[in-house]
Order: sequence, then C-alpha cells, then structure tokens
Amino acid sequence: MDPRAPGGRTVMTDAAPRALPFAPGSVSLGPASPFARARDQMLHLARVYPVDRLLAVFRANAGLDTFGAEPPGAWEGFGHPAEEAWGEDDYPGREAAQTANLLRGHYAGHFLSMLSLAAANERDPILRAKVDDLVAGLAEVQAALAETGRYSHPGFLAAYGEWQFARLEHFAPYGEIWAPYYTCHKIMAGLLDAHELAGSRRALEVVTAMGHWVSGRLERLDDERRQRMWSLYIAGEFGGMNETLARLSVVADEPRFLAAARCFDQAEILDAGAAGRDILDGMHANQHLPQLVGYVDEYERTGRRSYLDAAIGIFDQVVPGRMYAHGGTGESELWGPAGAVAGDIGRRNAETCATYNLLKLARRLFGHTLDARYLDYAERAQLNHVLGSRRDVLSSESPEVAYMFPVHAGAVPEFDNTGTCCGGTGLENHVGHHDGLFFRGAGERAELWVARYTAAELRWPERRLRIEIEQAHPFADRTVLRVRIEGAEPVPLTLHLRIPSWVSGPVGLELDGEPVAATTEAGGFATLERFWVGGETIVLTLPASLRAEPTIDDPSLRSLAYGPHVLVARERGTTTIDRPWDGRRLPGDALRADVDDVADALAVHGCVPVAGLRFEPIWNGSDQRYHLYSRAVDTTIGFAGVDSGVPTRRRADGTTLLDDLWAAPSPRDAAELIDRVVTACRAGVAERLISGSEARAVVGDALRAFDTAAPRAGAGDAVSAPRERARAFVAETAALPDAVMPPDVRIDVSPAPASSGWFTASPTVTVRSTRGSDDATRLQLRVDGGAWTDAARLVIEREGVVTVEARAVDPDGRASTVRRELSIDTLAPRSDARVKDLGAAVEITLVATDDVSGVDSIRWEGEGTFWATFQEAFVRALTDHEQVIEFAATDRAGNEEPRRRITLPPAPKPDTIAIAPAPARETARSETDS
Repeated sequence: MDPRAPGGRTVMTDAAPRALPFAPGSVSLGPASPFARARDQMLHLARVYPVDRLLAVFRANAGLDTFGAEPPGAWEGFGHPAEEAWGEDDYPGREAAQTANLLRGHYAGHFLSMLSLAAANERDPILRAKVDDLVAGLAEVQAALAETGRYSHPGFLAAYGEWQFARLEHFAPYGEIWAPYYTCHKIMAGLLDAHELAGSRRALEVVTAMGHWVSGRLERLDDERRQRMWSLYIAGEFGGMNETLARLSVVADEPRFLAAARCFDQAEILDAGAAGRDILDGMHANQHLPQLVGYVDEYERTGRRSYLDAAIGIFDQVVPGRMYAHGGTGESELWGPAGAVAGDIGRRNAETCATYNLLKLARRLFGHTLDARYLDYAERAQLNHVLGSRRDVLSSESPEVAYMFPVHAGAVPEFDNTGTCCGGTGLENHVGHHDGLFFRGAGERAELWVARYTAAELRWPERRLRIEIEQAHPFADRTVLRVRIEGAEPVPLTLHLRIPSWVSGPVGLELDGEPVAATTEAGGFATLERFWVGGETIVLTLPASLRAEPTIDDPSLRSLAYGPHVLVARERGTTTIDRPWDGRRLPGDALRADVDDVADALAVHGCVPVAGLRFEPIWNGSDQRYHLYSRAVDTTIGFAGVDSGVPTRRRADGTTLLDDLWAAPSPRDAAELIDRVVTACRAGVAERLISGSEARAVVGDALRAFDTAAPRAGAGDAVSAPRERARAFVAETAALPDAVMPPDVRIDVSPAPASSGWFTASPTVTVRSTRGSDDATRLQLRVDGGAWTDAARLVIEREGVVTVEARAVDPDGRASTVRRELSIDTLAPRSDARVKDLGAAVEITLVATDDVSGVDSIRWEGEGTFWATFQEAFVRALTDHEQVIEFAATDRAGNEEPRRRITLPPAPKPDTIAIAPAPARETARSETDS
C-alpha cells in the first residue's frame, strides 16, 4: 500500500542509520567546557520564566482566564483587539478585522522543547514539573477550542483561529498570513519532545490529536495545490512538519501520520537535491532547511533513497559554497549565488535558525554516511556560530540570543530576540551543546565515535562504560580520554577518534603512555579496537596553528582561526580591515601572531594580538563590534613576519611575486619556502619586478624567516640543499648590475576617516613618488576604472566604496601602480515612522534608509523613556495628554540625521493621531546627549 495514502502502512526498510546519538542525560558537559557558560545561562531562564506567560496567547484565543499574565512580547503578543478566534470559514477579511502577531504560539513550542531537553539532560524535577504544567495548559486550551465546535477537528490547537490555514489553501500571501504550519510544527515538536524526553503521556495525547487534525486538512487537497502552497514565500513555510509527523507515526503507531508527512514533500527541492542541480539562489534558507531533516526521517521510514540523496545534495550546495567562516549561511534570510561568500556579504547575514537546522542535518547525515566532513561542519558551527549566538549575560526575561550573526565589517550580533524565530531555536540550542559529542553503533555493533573534544562525560550503562574527556583549556592541543568500566568483565569496543581537518602537524596518540600505531590522517578517524578493562588513559595530541582562511570566491578576503576556534578582530571601525597577511605566512599555511604561544595567550587573556589587532574567539558572547573578515594587502614582500621592505610591484594583470610565492599548493615546510622564494625572485629579476639587490635582500630575509619558522616547520636537515641554492642565487645576482626599477608610488588621503573607517567628508587624495617631485616622473590618477588623468591631487566627490588608482611613470616608460579603496558616506540616513491605530494605543514602527553605508540604528525617546535603540515595532499607550516621540537614525559611517518627532494626541481622541514627522527643535536634548 502506498504510504502517501491515508491508512497506508509504513514500509519496513534497511535504511536505519549506522551511527546514532545518545539519549538525553547520557552526556554531560564539564565546567571547563566553553559551552557550559551558555548552558547555565539558559537553564536559569528555563527555571524562572513563568509558564503562564507562555500560555497567555493560547488562553486568550480560547477565551480562558490568562491570570493577568503578559505574553512574551515581540512576535508573541495578544494580537489586535478586534481579532477573534475565527474558524476556517468565518474570518471576515483583512479589511474588516485587522490581525497582528500572526506567528504567536511558536515560542511556547520552542520553550516546551527546551524544558523537555533540559529536564532530561539535567535530571531536574523542577524542570520536569514545568513541562507537565505547560502541557496541561495546552491540553486545556485544546479542549476549550474543541468545545466551541468551531473548528474542523477537535485536535486543533493554536493561539489564533483556523482561518490562517484556510487562507493558505487559497494562496494568501505573507502579510495577510504568516507561516501557519511553521507555528503548528513548533507546537507539535514541543509536545512530542515532552513525551519522548520527559515521559509526558498527556503530551502524546495532545499531539496525536493535532496529527489527526493536520492529516484531515491535507488529505482533502490535491498534490498540485499543496505544491503551490509550499512554494509561497514565507506564507507556505512549514518548518519541520514532515520530520515531526514522521516521528509521530512511529511513536503513536499511526501510519496516517507518515502519509501526512509526505504531503509536505516539495517536489522541486527533492528532484533538484537528488540530481545535484543547484536551485538555491534567491530562496529563503530556513524555509527549506528544516524539511531536509524531515527527508532523512522519511528515508528511514520508507527506504526511498531519493529522500537521503536530496538532503545530501542540498547540504553540499550550502557547505562550503554558501557558508561563512563561523558556519552560518544566507543574507537577509536568503541564499545567494553558488560559490559566493565574499560576494554575498551584506548587512544581515547568517540567520541563527538556519545554522540550527544545518547542524541537525549534518549530524543526521553523518549517522547514515559516517563521513567526517559532516562532523567538521558541525564542530565549526556549534562552537562558533551557535555558542557565539548567546550573549554572555544572565537574564530572567530574554533568551539573549542572536537572530542574525552578521559577517560584515564592524558587525554586532542581533541579540535579545524574545518571541522571534531565532529566539525560539536559541532556547533549544544552548541546552543541547552536548549533542553530537558522541555517536554509538546501531544494533549489536559495539562502536563508539568521539566527534568533538571538550570537557565532558559519556555514561553508557548498556555497555557498562563511561568516557571522560579532559582538556586543560579550550585551546589546548592535548586531550585526555579516560575509560571507566562497571564490573569485572572486559568490554569489547571499537573506538573511533575523530582527527579534525584543521590539524596542522603530526597527530600524537598514546594508550596508557605507549604510542599507538593507528591511521591519524586529518579529516578521518583513528580507530582503537580492543577489550577494555577500565582505567585506560588515551592521550590525543592535535596540533593547531593560527591560519588565515580565504573565502571561496575572493582569496584576498580572509578569516582567522586557531584550530576549530574562529577568531574575530575587535575594532570600532565599520570598513574592511587591511593587513599584510601574506607577509605573516609560515610554511604549511600557518600565520605568525605577535606572540609565540597563541594557545597560551587565548587561554590566559582571552585574546591574541595579531598584526596589531586584538583577536578573540567569536564564541565568547561579547556584544562589541567585530570583524570576521579582513583583507590581505601586502605593499612589501615578507615572510613569517619578517618584512624585507621591497615593494610588491604589480604586473599588468595585477599579480605580484607574493602571488607566485604562495600559489597553490603553498610551501609545506621551510625547504619548499626557500626554494619557492628563489624561483620567484629569479623570475622577478627577469621581468624587472625586482632588482638584483632587492632580490638578494628578499632571499636573505627568507633565510632569516626560516630560522623563526624552523621550530614550527620541523624541517631538520631538509633545508640544507635549498640553503645552498639560495646562496648560489645571491652570488649569481651580485655579479650583475642592478636594473633600474620603476618609480615607487603611494596614495595619501586627507582628512582622516571617522572612527568607523568611513570618510564622512569628501576626501582629497594625493599621489606621491619616492623619487620626489624634481624629476620628470609623471603622476596620474583614475577613479573606479575610468580614464587616467595627469593629476597629483583630486577631491573625491562620489559616495560609496570608491577605487582610486595612482600611477607613476618615469621618462623611460617604466611605471608602477597602486590601488586603494575608500569608503565614503557624507550624507545622513533618512528615517520615517509608521503608526497604526490600536484604539487605546498605537503601534509605532520606525524605518530608515541609507543607500551607502547602511543604517546602523534608529533611536527614540518619549515620556518616561530615554534615548534608546529600537529593535522591533513598539506599542505606546495613549494618555490624557499629548505625547511627543523623538527619533533619529544613524548610519554605519557615523552620520546622524536631525531628530524627528511624532505627536500623539490625548486618549479621548485616538482617531486624530498626528503621524507626520517633523524636525525636532535644535534645543531638544536627551539625558544621554553630551
């Protein structure tokens, strides 16, 4: 029988995963783990946040007493005062009845999942009791809605009417409705988690009834209509409905739910993913990522390989071709073109929800393939994006997590997010940092995979086994694993230790002090197979180095990392930082810091100085501005931090000797580095990119740089032959006269840019030559690739990122060219206010535009408030007297517009609200003005 059909039986398959996660409560983080901080902060919120606030929107919709509780806020509000709990057929239309907070209820579903995970992980009866209270409240609401007879099935449960689902079936756009099945999924997933993780039988009853309601709605629709529904931007977003229904079909032993899960199959995604055809450009990332996790569930239930192939195919289109350095993806929630990372950096990159789902998918795909590349991604994203998405503060009100974790220059994570989608997934993220640390073999397979290394403990009672992981600090290259056995009988076990792809040297593996002969290739596993008696100690040494990783589409734009830790520069500017990264490179693609011991600096000080900048782990929860990427700009030739002072002259195609030196594959050790330098200099002398004396200086500096690099490179006597070849080159060029080199040239700019890095006044550029102004050297300028002009000084009156090139040409036609990017924004942004009448109050939405550097913030102030940065639309109650709200926008360059104002009338006349913004008086000041 076809499982798509109602009543279809689940097909028995052999598509079970080969590696499985451990049950909640099996793995605990140690206090030395960097993840423990975020876990403890989120557990505090879990314990103190009132259940009545989560239930308020549900109770209000069902006509039940809210006990005076206020909803969480933001997207989780009560809705419009005129809104009713309309059924599927009696919604009077948008013009007749305004609606608001159309996603309300999703946050409670996430909170229930978080409580269930935390209760299981922490074995905490207080958290278990809160699970029961929240489930009981939802069950009461479901029963109250059923009693009205207003809905299509008594299993309906939502914090708004059924009309959103009915309008979706008639293709209502986003704005009239807001992803009703997305919210349905969060509620159902929370209830299913409450049953599976916290043992709530009542939760299973409630979610089973919801499953029948969903099945009933979808069974009456043909596939063509469903396909069009799911293709609607955001309105058709359904989260992981297919995942939850597939899980529920097993837990409830109800094949109808598997058929309902398959109703959410999106043919376009399935076909393109399975065929490896890239269709993602312009698509909403998190509208589609959750369904891929569901496809893995459907594969396991049906055995249809196309489900798994589609999930793998789409994952491969995102990682690494659309992945930022911290593991995030997407710009303004949308995917950009294939293979574009630098080219898709905007102002709102990397929605945390998307990474939440990519992580779930990566772990599931590893379970089926045992391919370590999925664990490489999971480590990067869990440590850097997800851990970094939790601000380092304790809050009893907010999850304090990031919506967007952007990657542009001078970015700040969008923290807080009570009631938003990322606020919801963030609740779950930080009580689940132990997920994916260990995997176990399926069935009778006595196998264990250690996937990540952080202070933690695994308890595996079925195998009478405990594994403890110890690290001196998160940056240590030495990890100790201790094996504990319960009972006297040895335990047979195959242990797989992941060797990360980032290791930068020979891996050390010891068992009880003795070296172990095992394959330790980066990107694979070291395997130990034996009978374990208990008390064994495994020492794994994973050497790490500081490295600069280029983006996939722009090799000059790079991010810094140490081992798995992505590092960001803390710097106030908002323009891209330039640094001579090639001049700091070491053999093996390592990078030299300003200190010798990077790990020690990070462990002791929490930061490491590199090229005069302070770099910190992106995961430390700071809310200071940061730079994830910086640009490699080397005006002189250098190695390992030794600067020769010799200019990096450019060929006509823009390449330099440094490009030759570090061309892939880059030198692996000091011997290859010296040989590459000699070869590049020999070619450079022939091309007149470098004189003989300059070449000798470069080669000499390379030999000195080797003395610094040798301990790291471990080259031993292998450099003796390259040294001799270098000496021979020096002797050879010393016998030849120097060729005359082109004149050197540089660009000076005044006045200096603002602290943001942007020029907020039109800058003047001046060209200078090292030969001075008394010779016949010709100085020229051009802007943005235009025509060359014979000018040594020019005022740049353009806005935006402007490329200025300068050229110096001597009388014999020898020329040098330099290029410089200037970020110019001399105009303030423009803001406006949109005011919606709510009767006794108004909802105010502040919006601003800036087409150059972009809007940084809008601040506002009113009676009883201070000059504050806005986050979302806010509601202002009308009073018995007139109110004035002042607001102004600031752009990322630092320009601020004059204050503007809204005048709100007294409460008796709410229909006369004056909403026309006007410039504020020059004398208007706030308590934060200087």
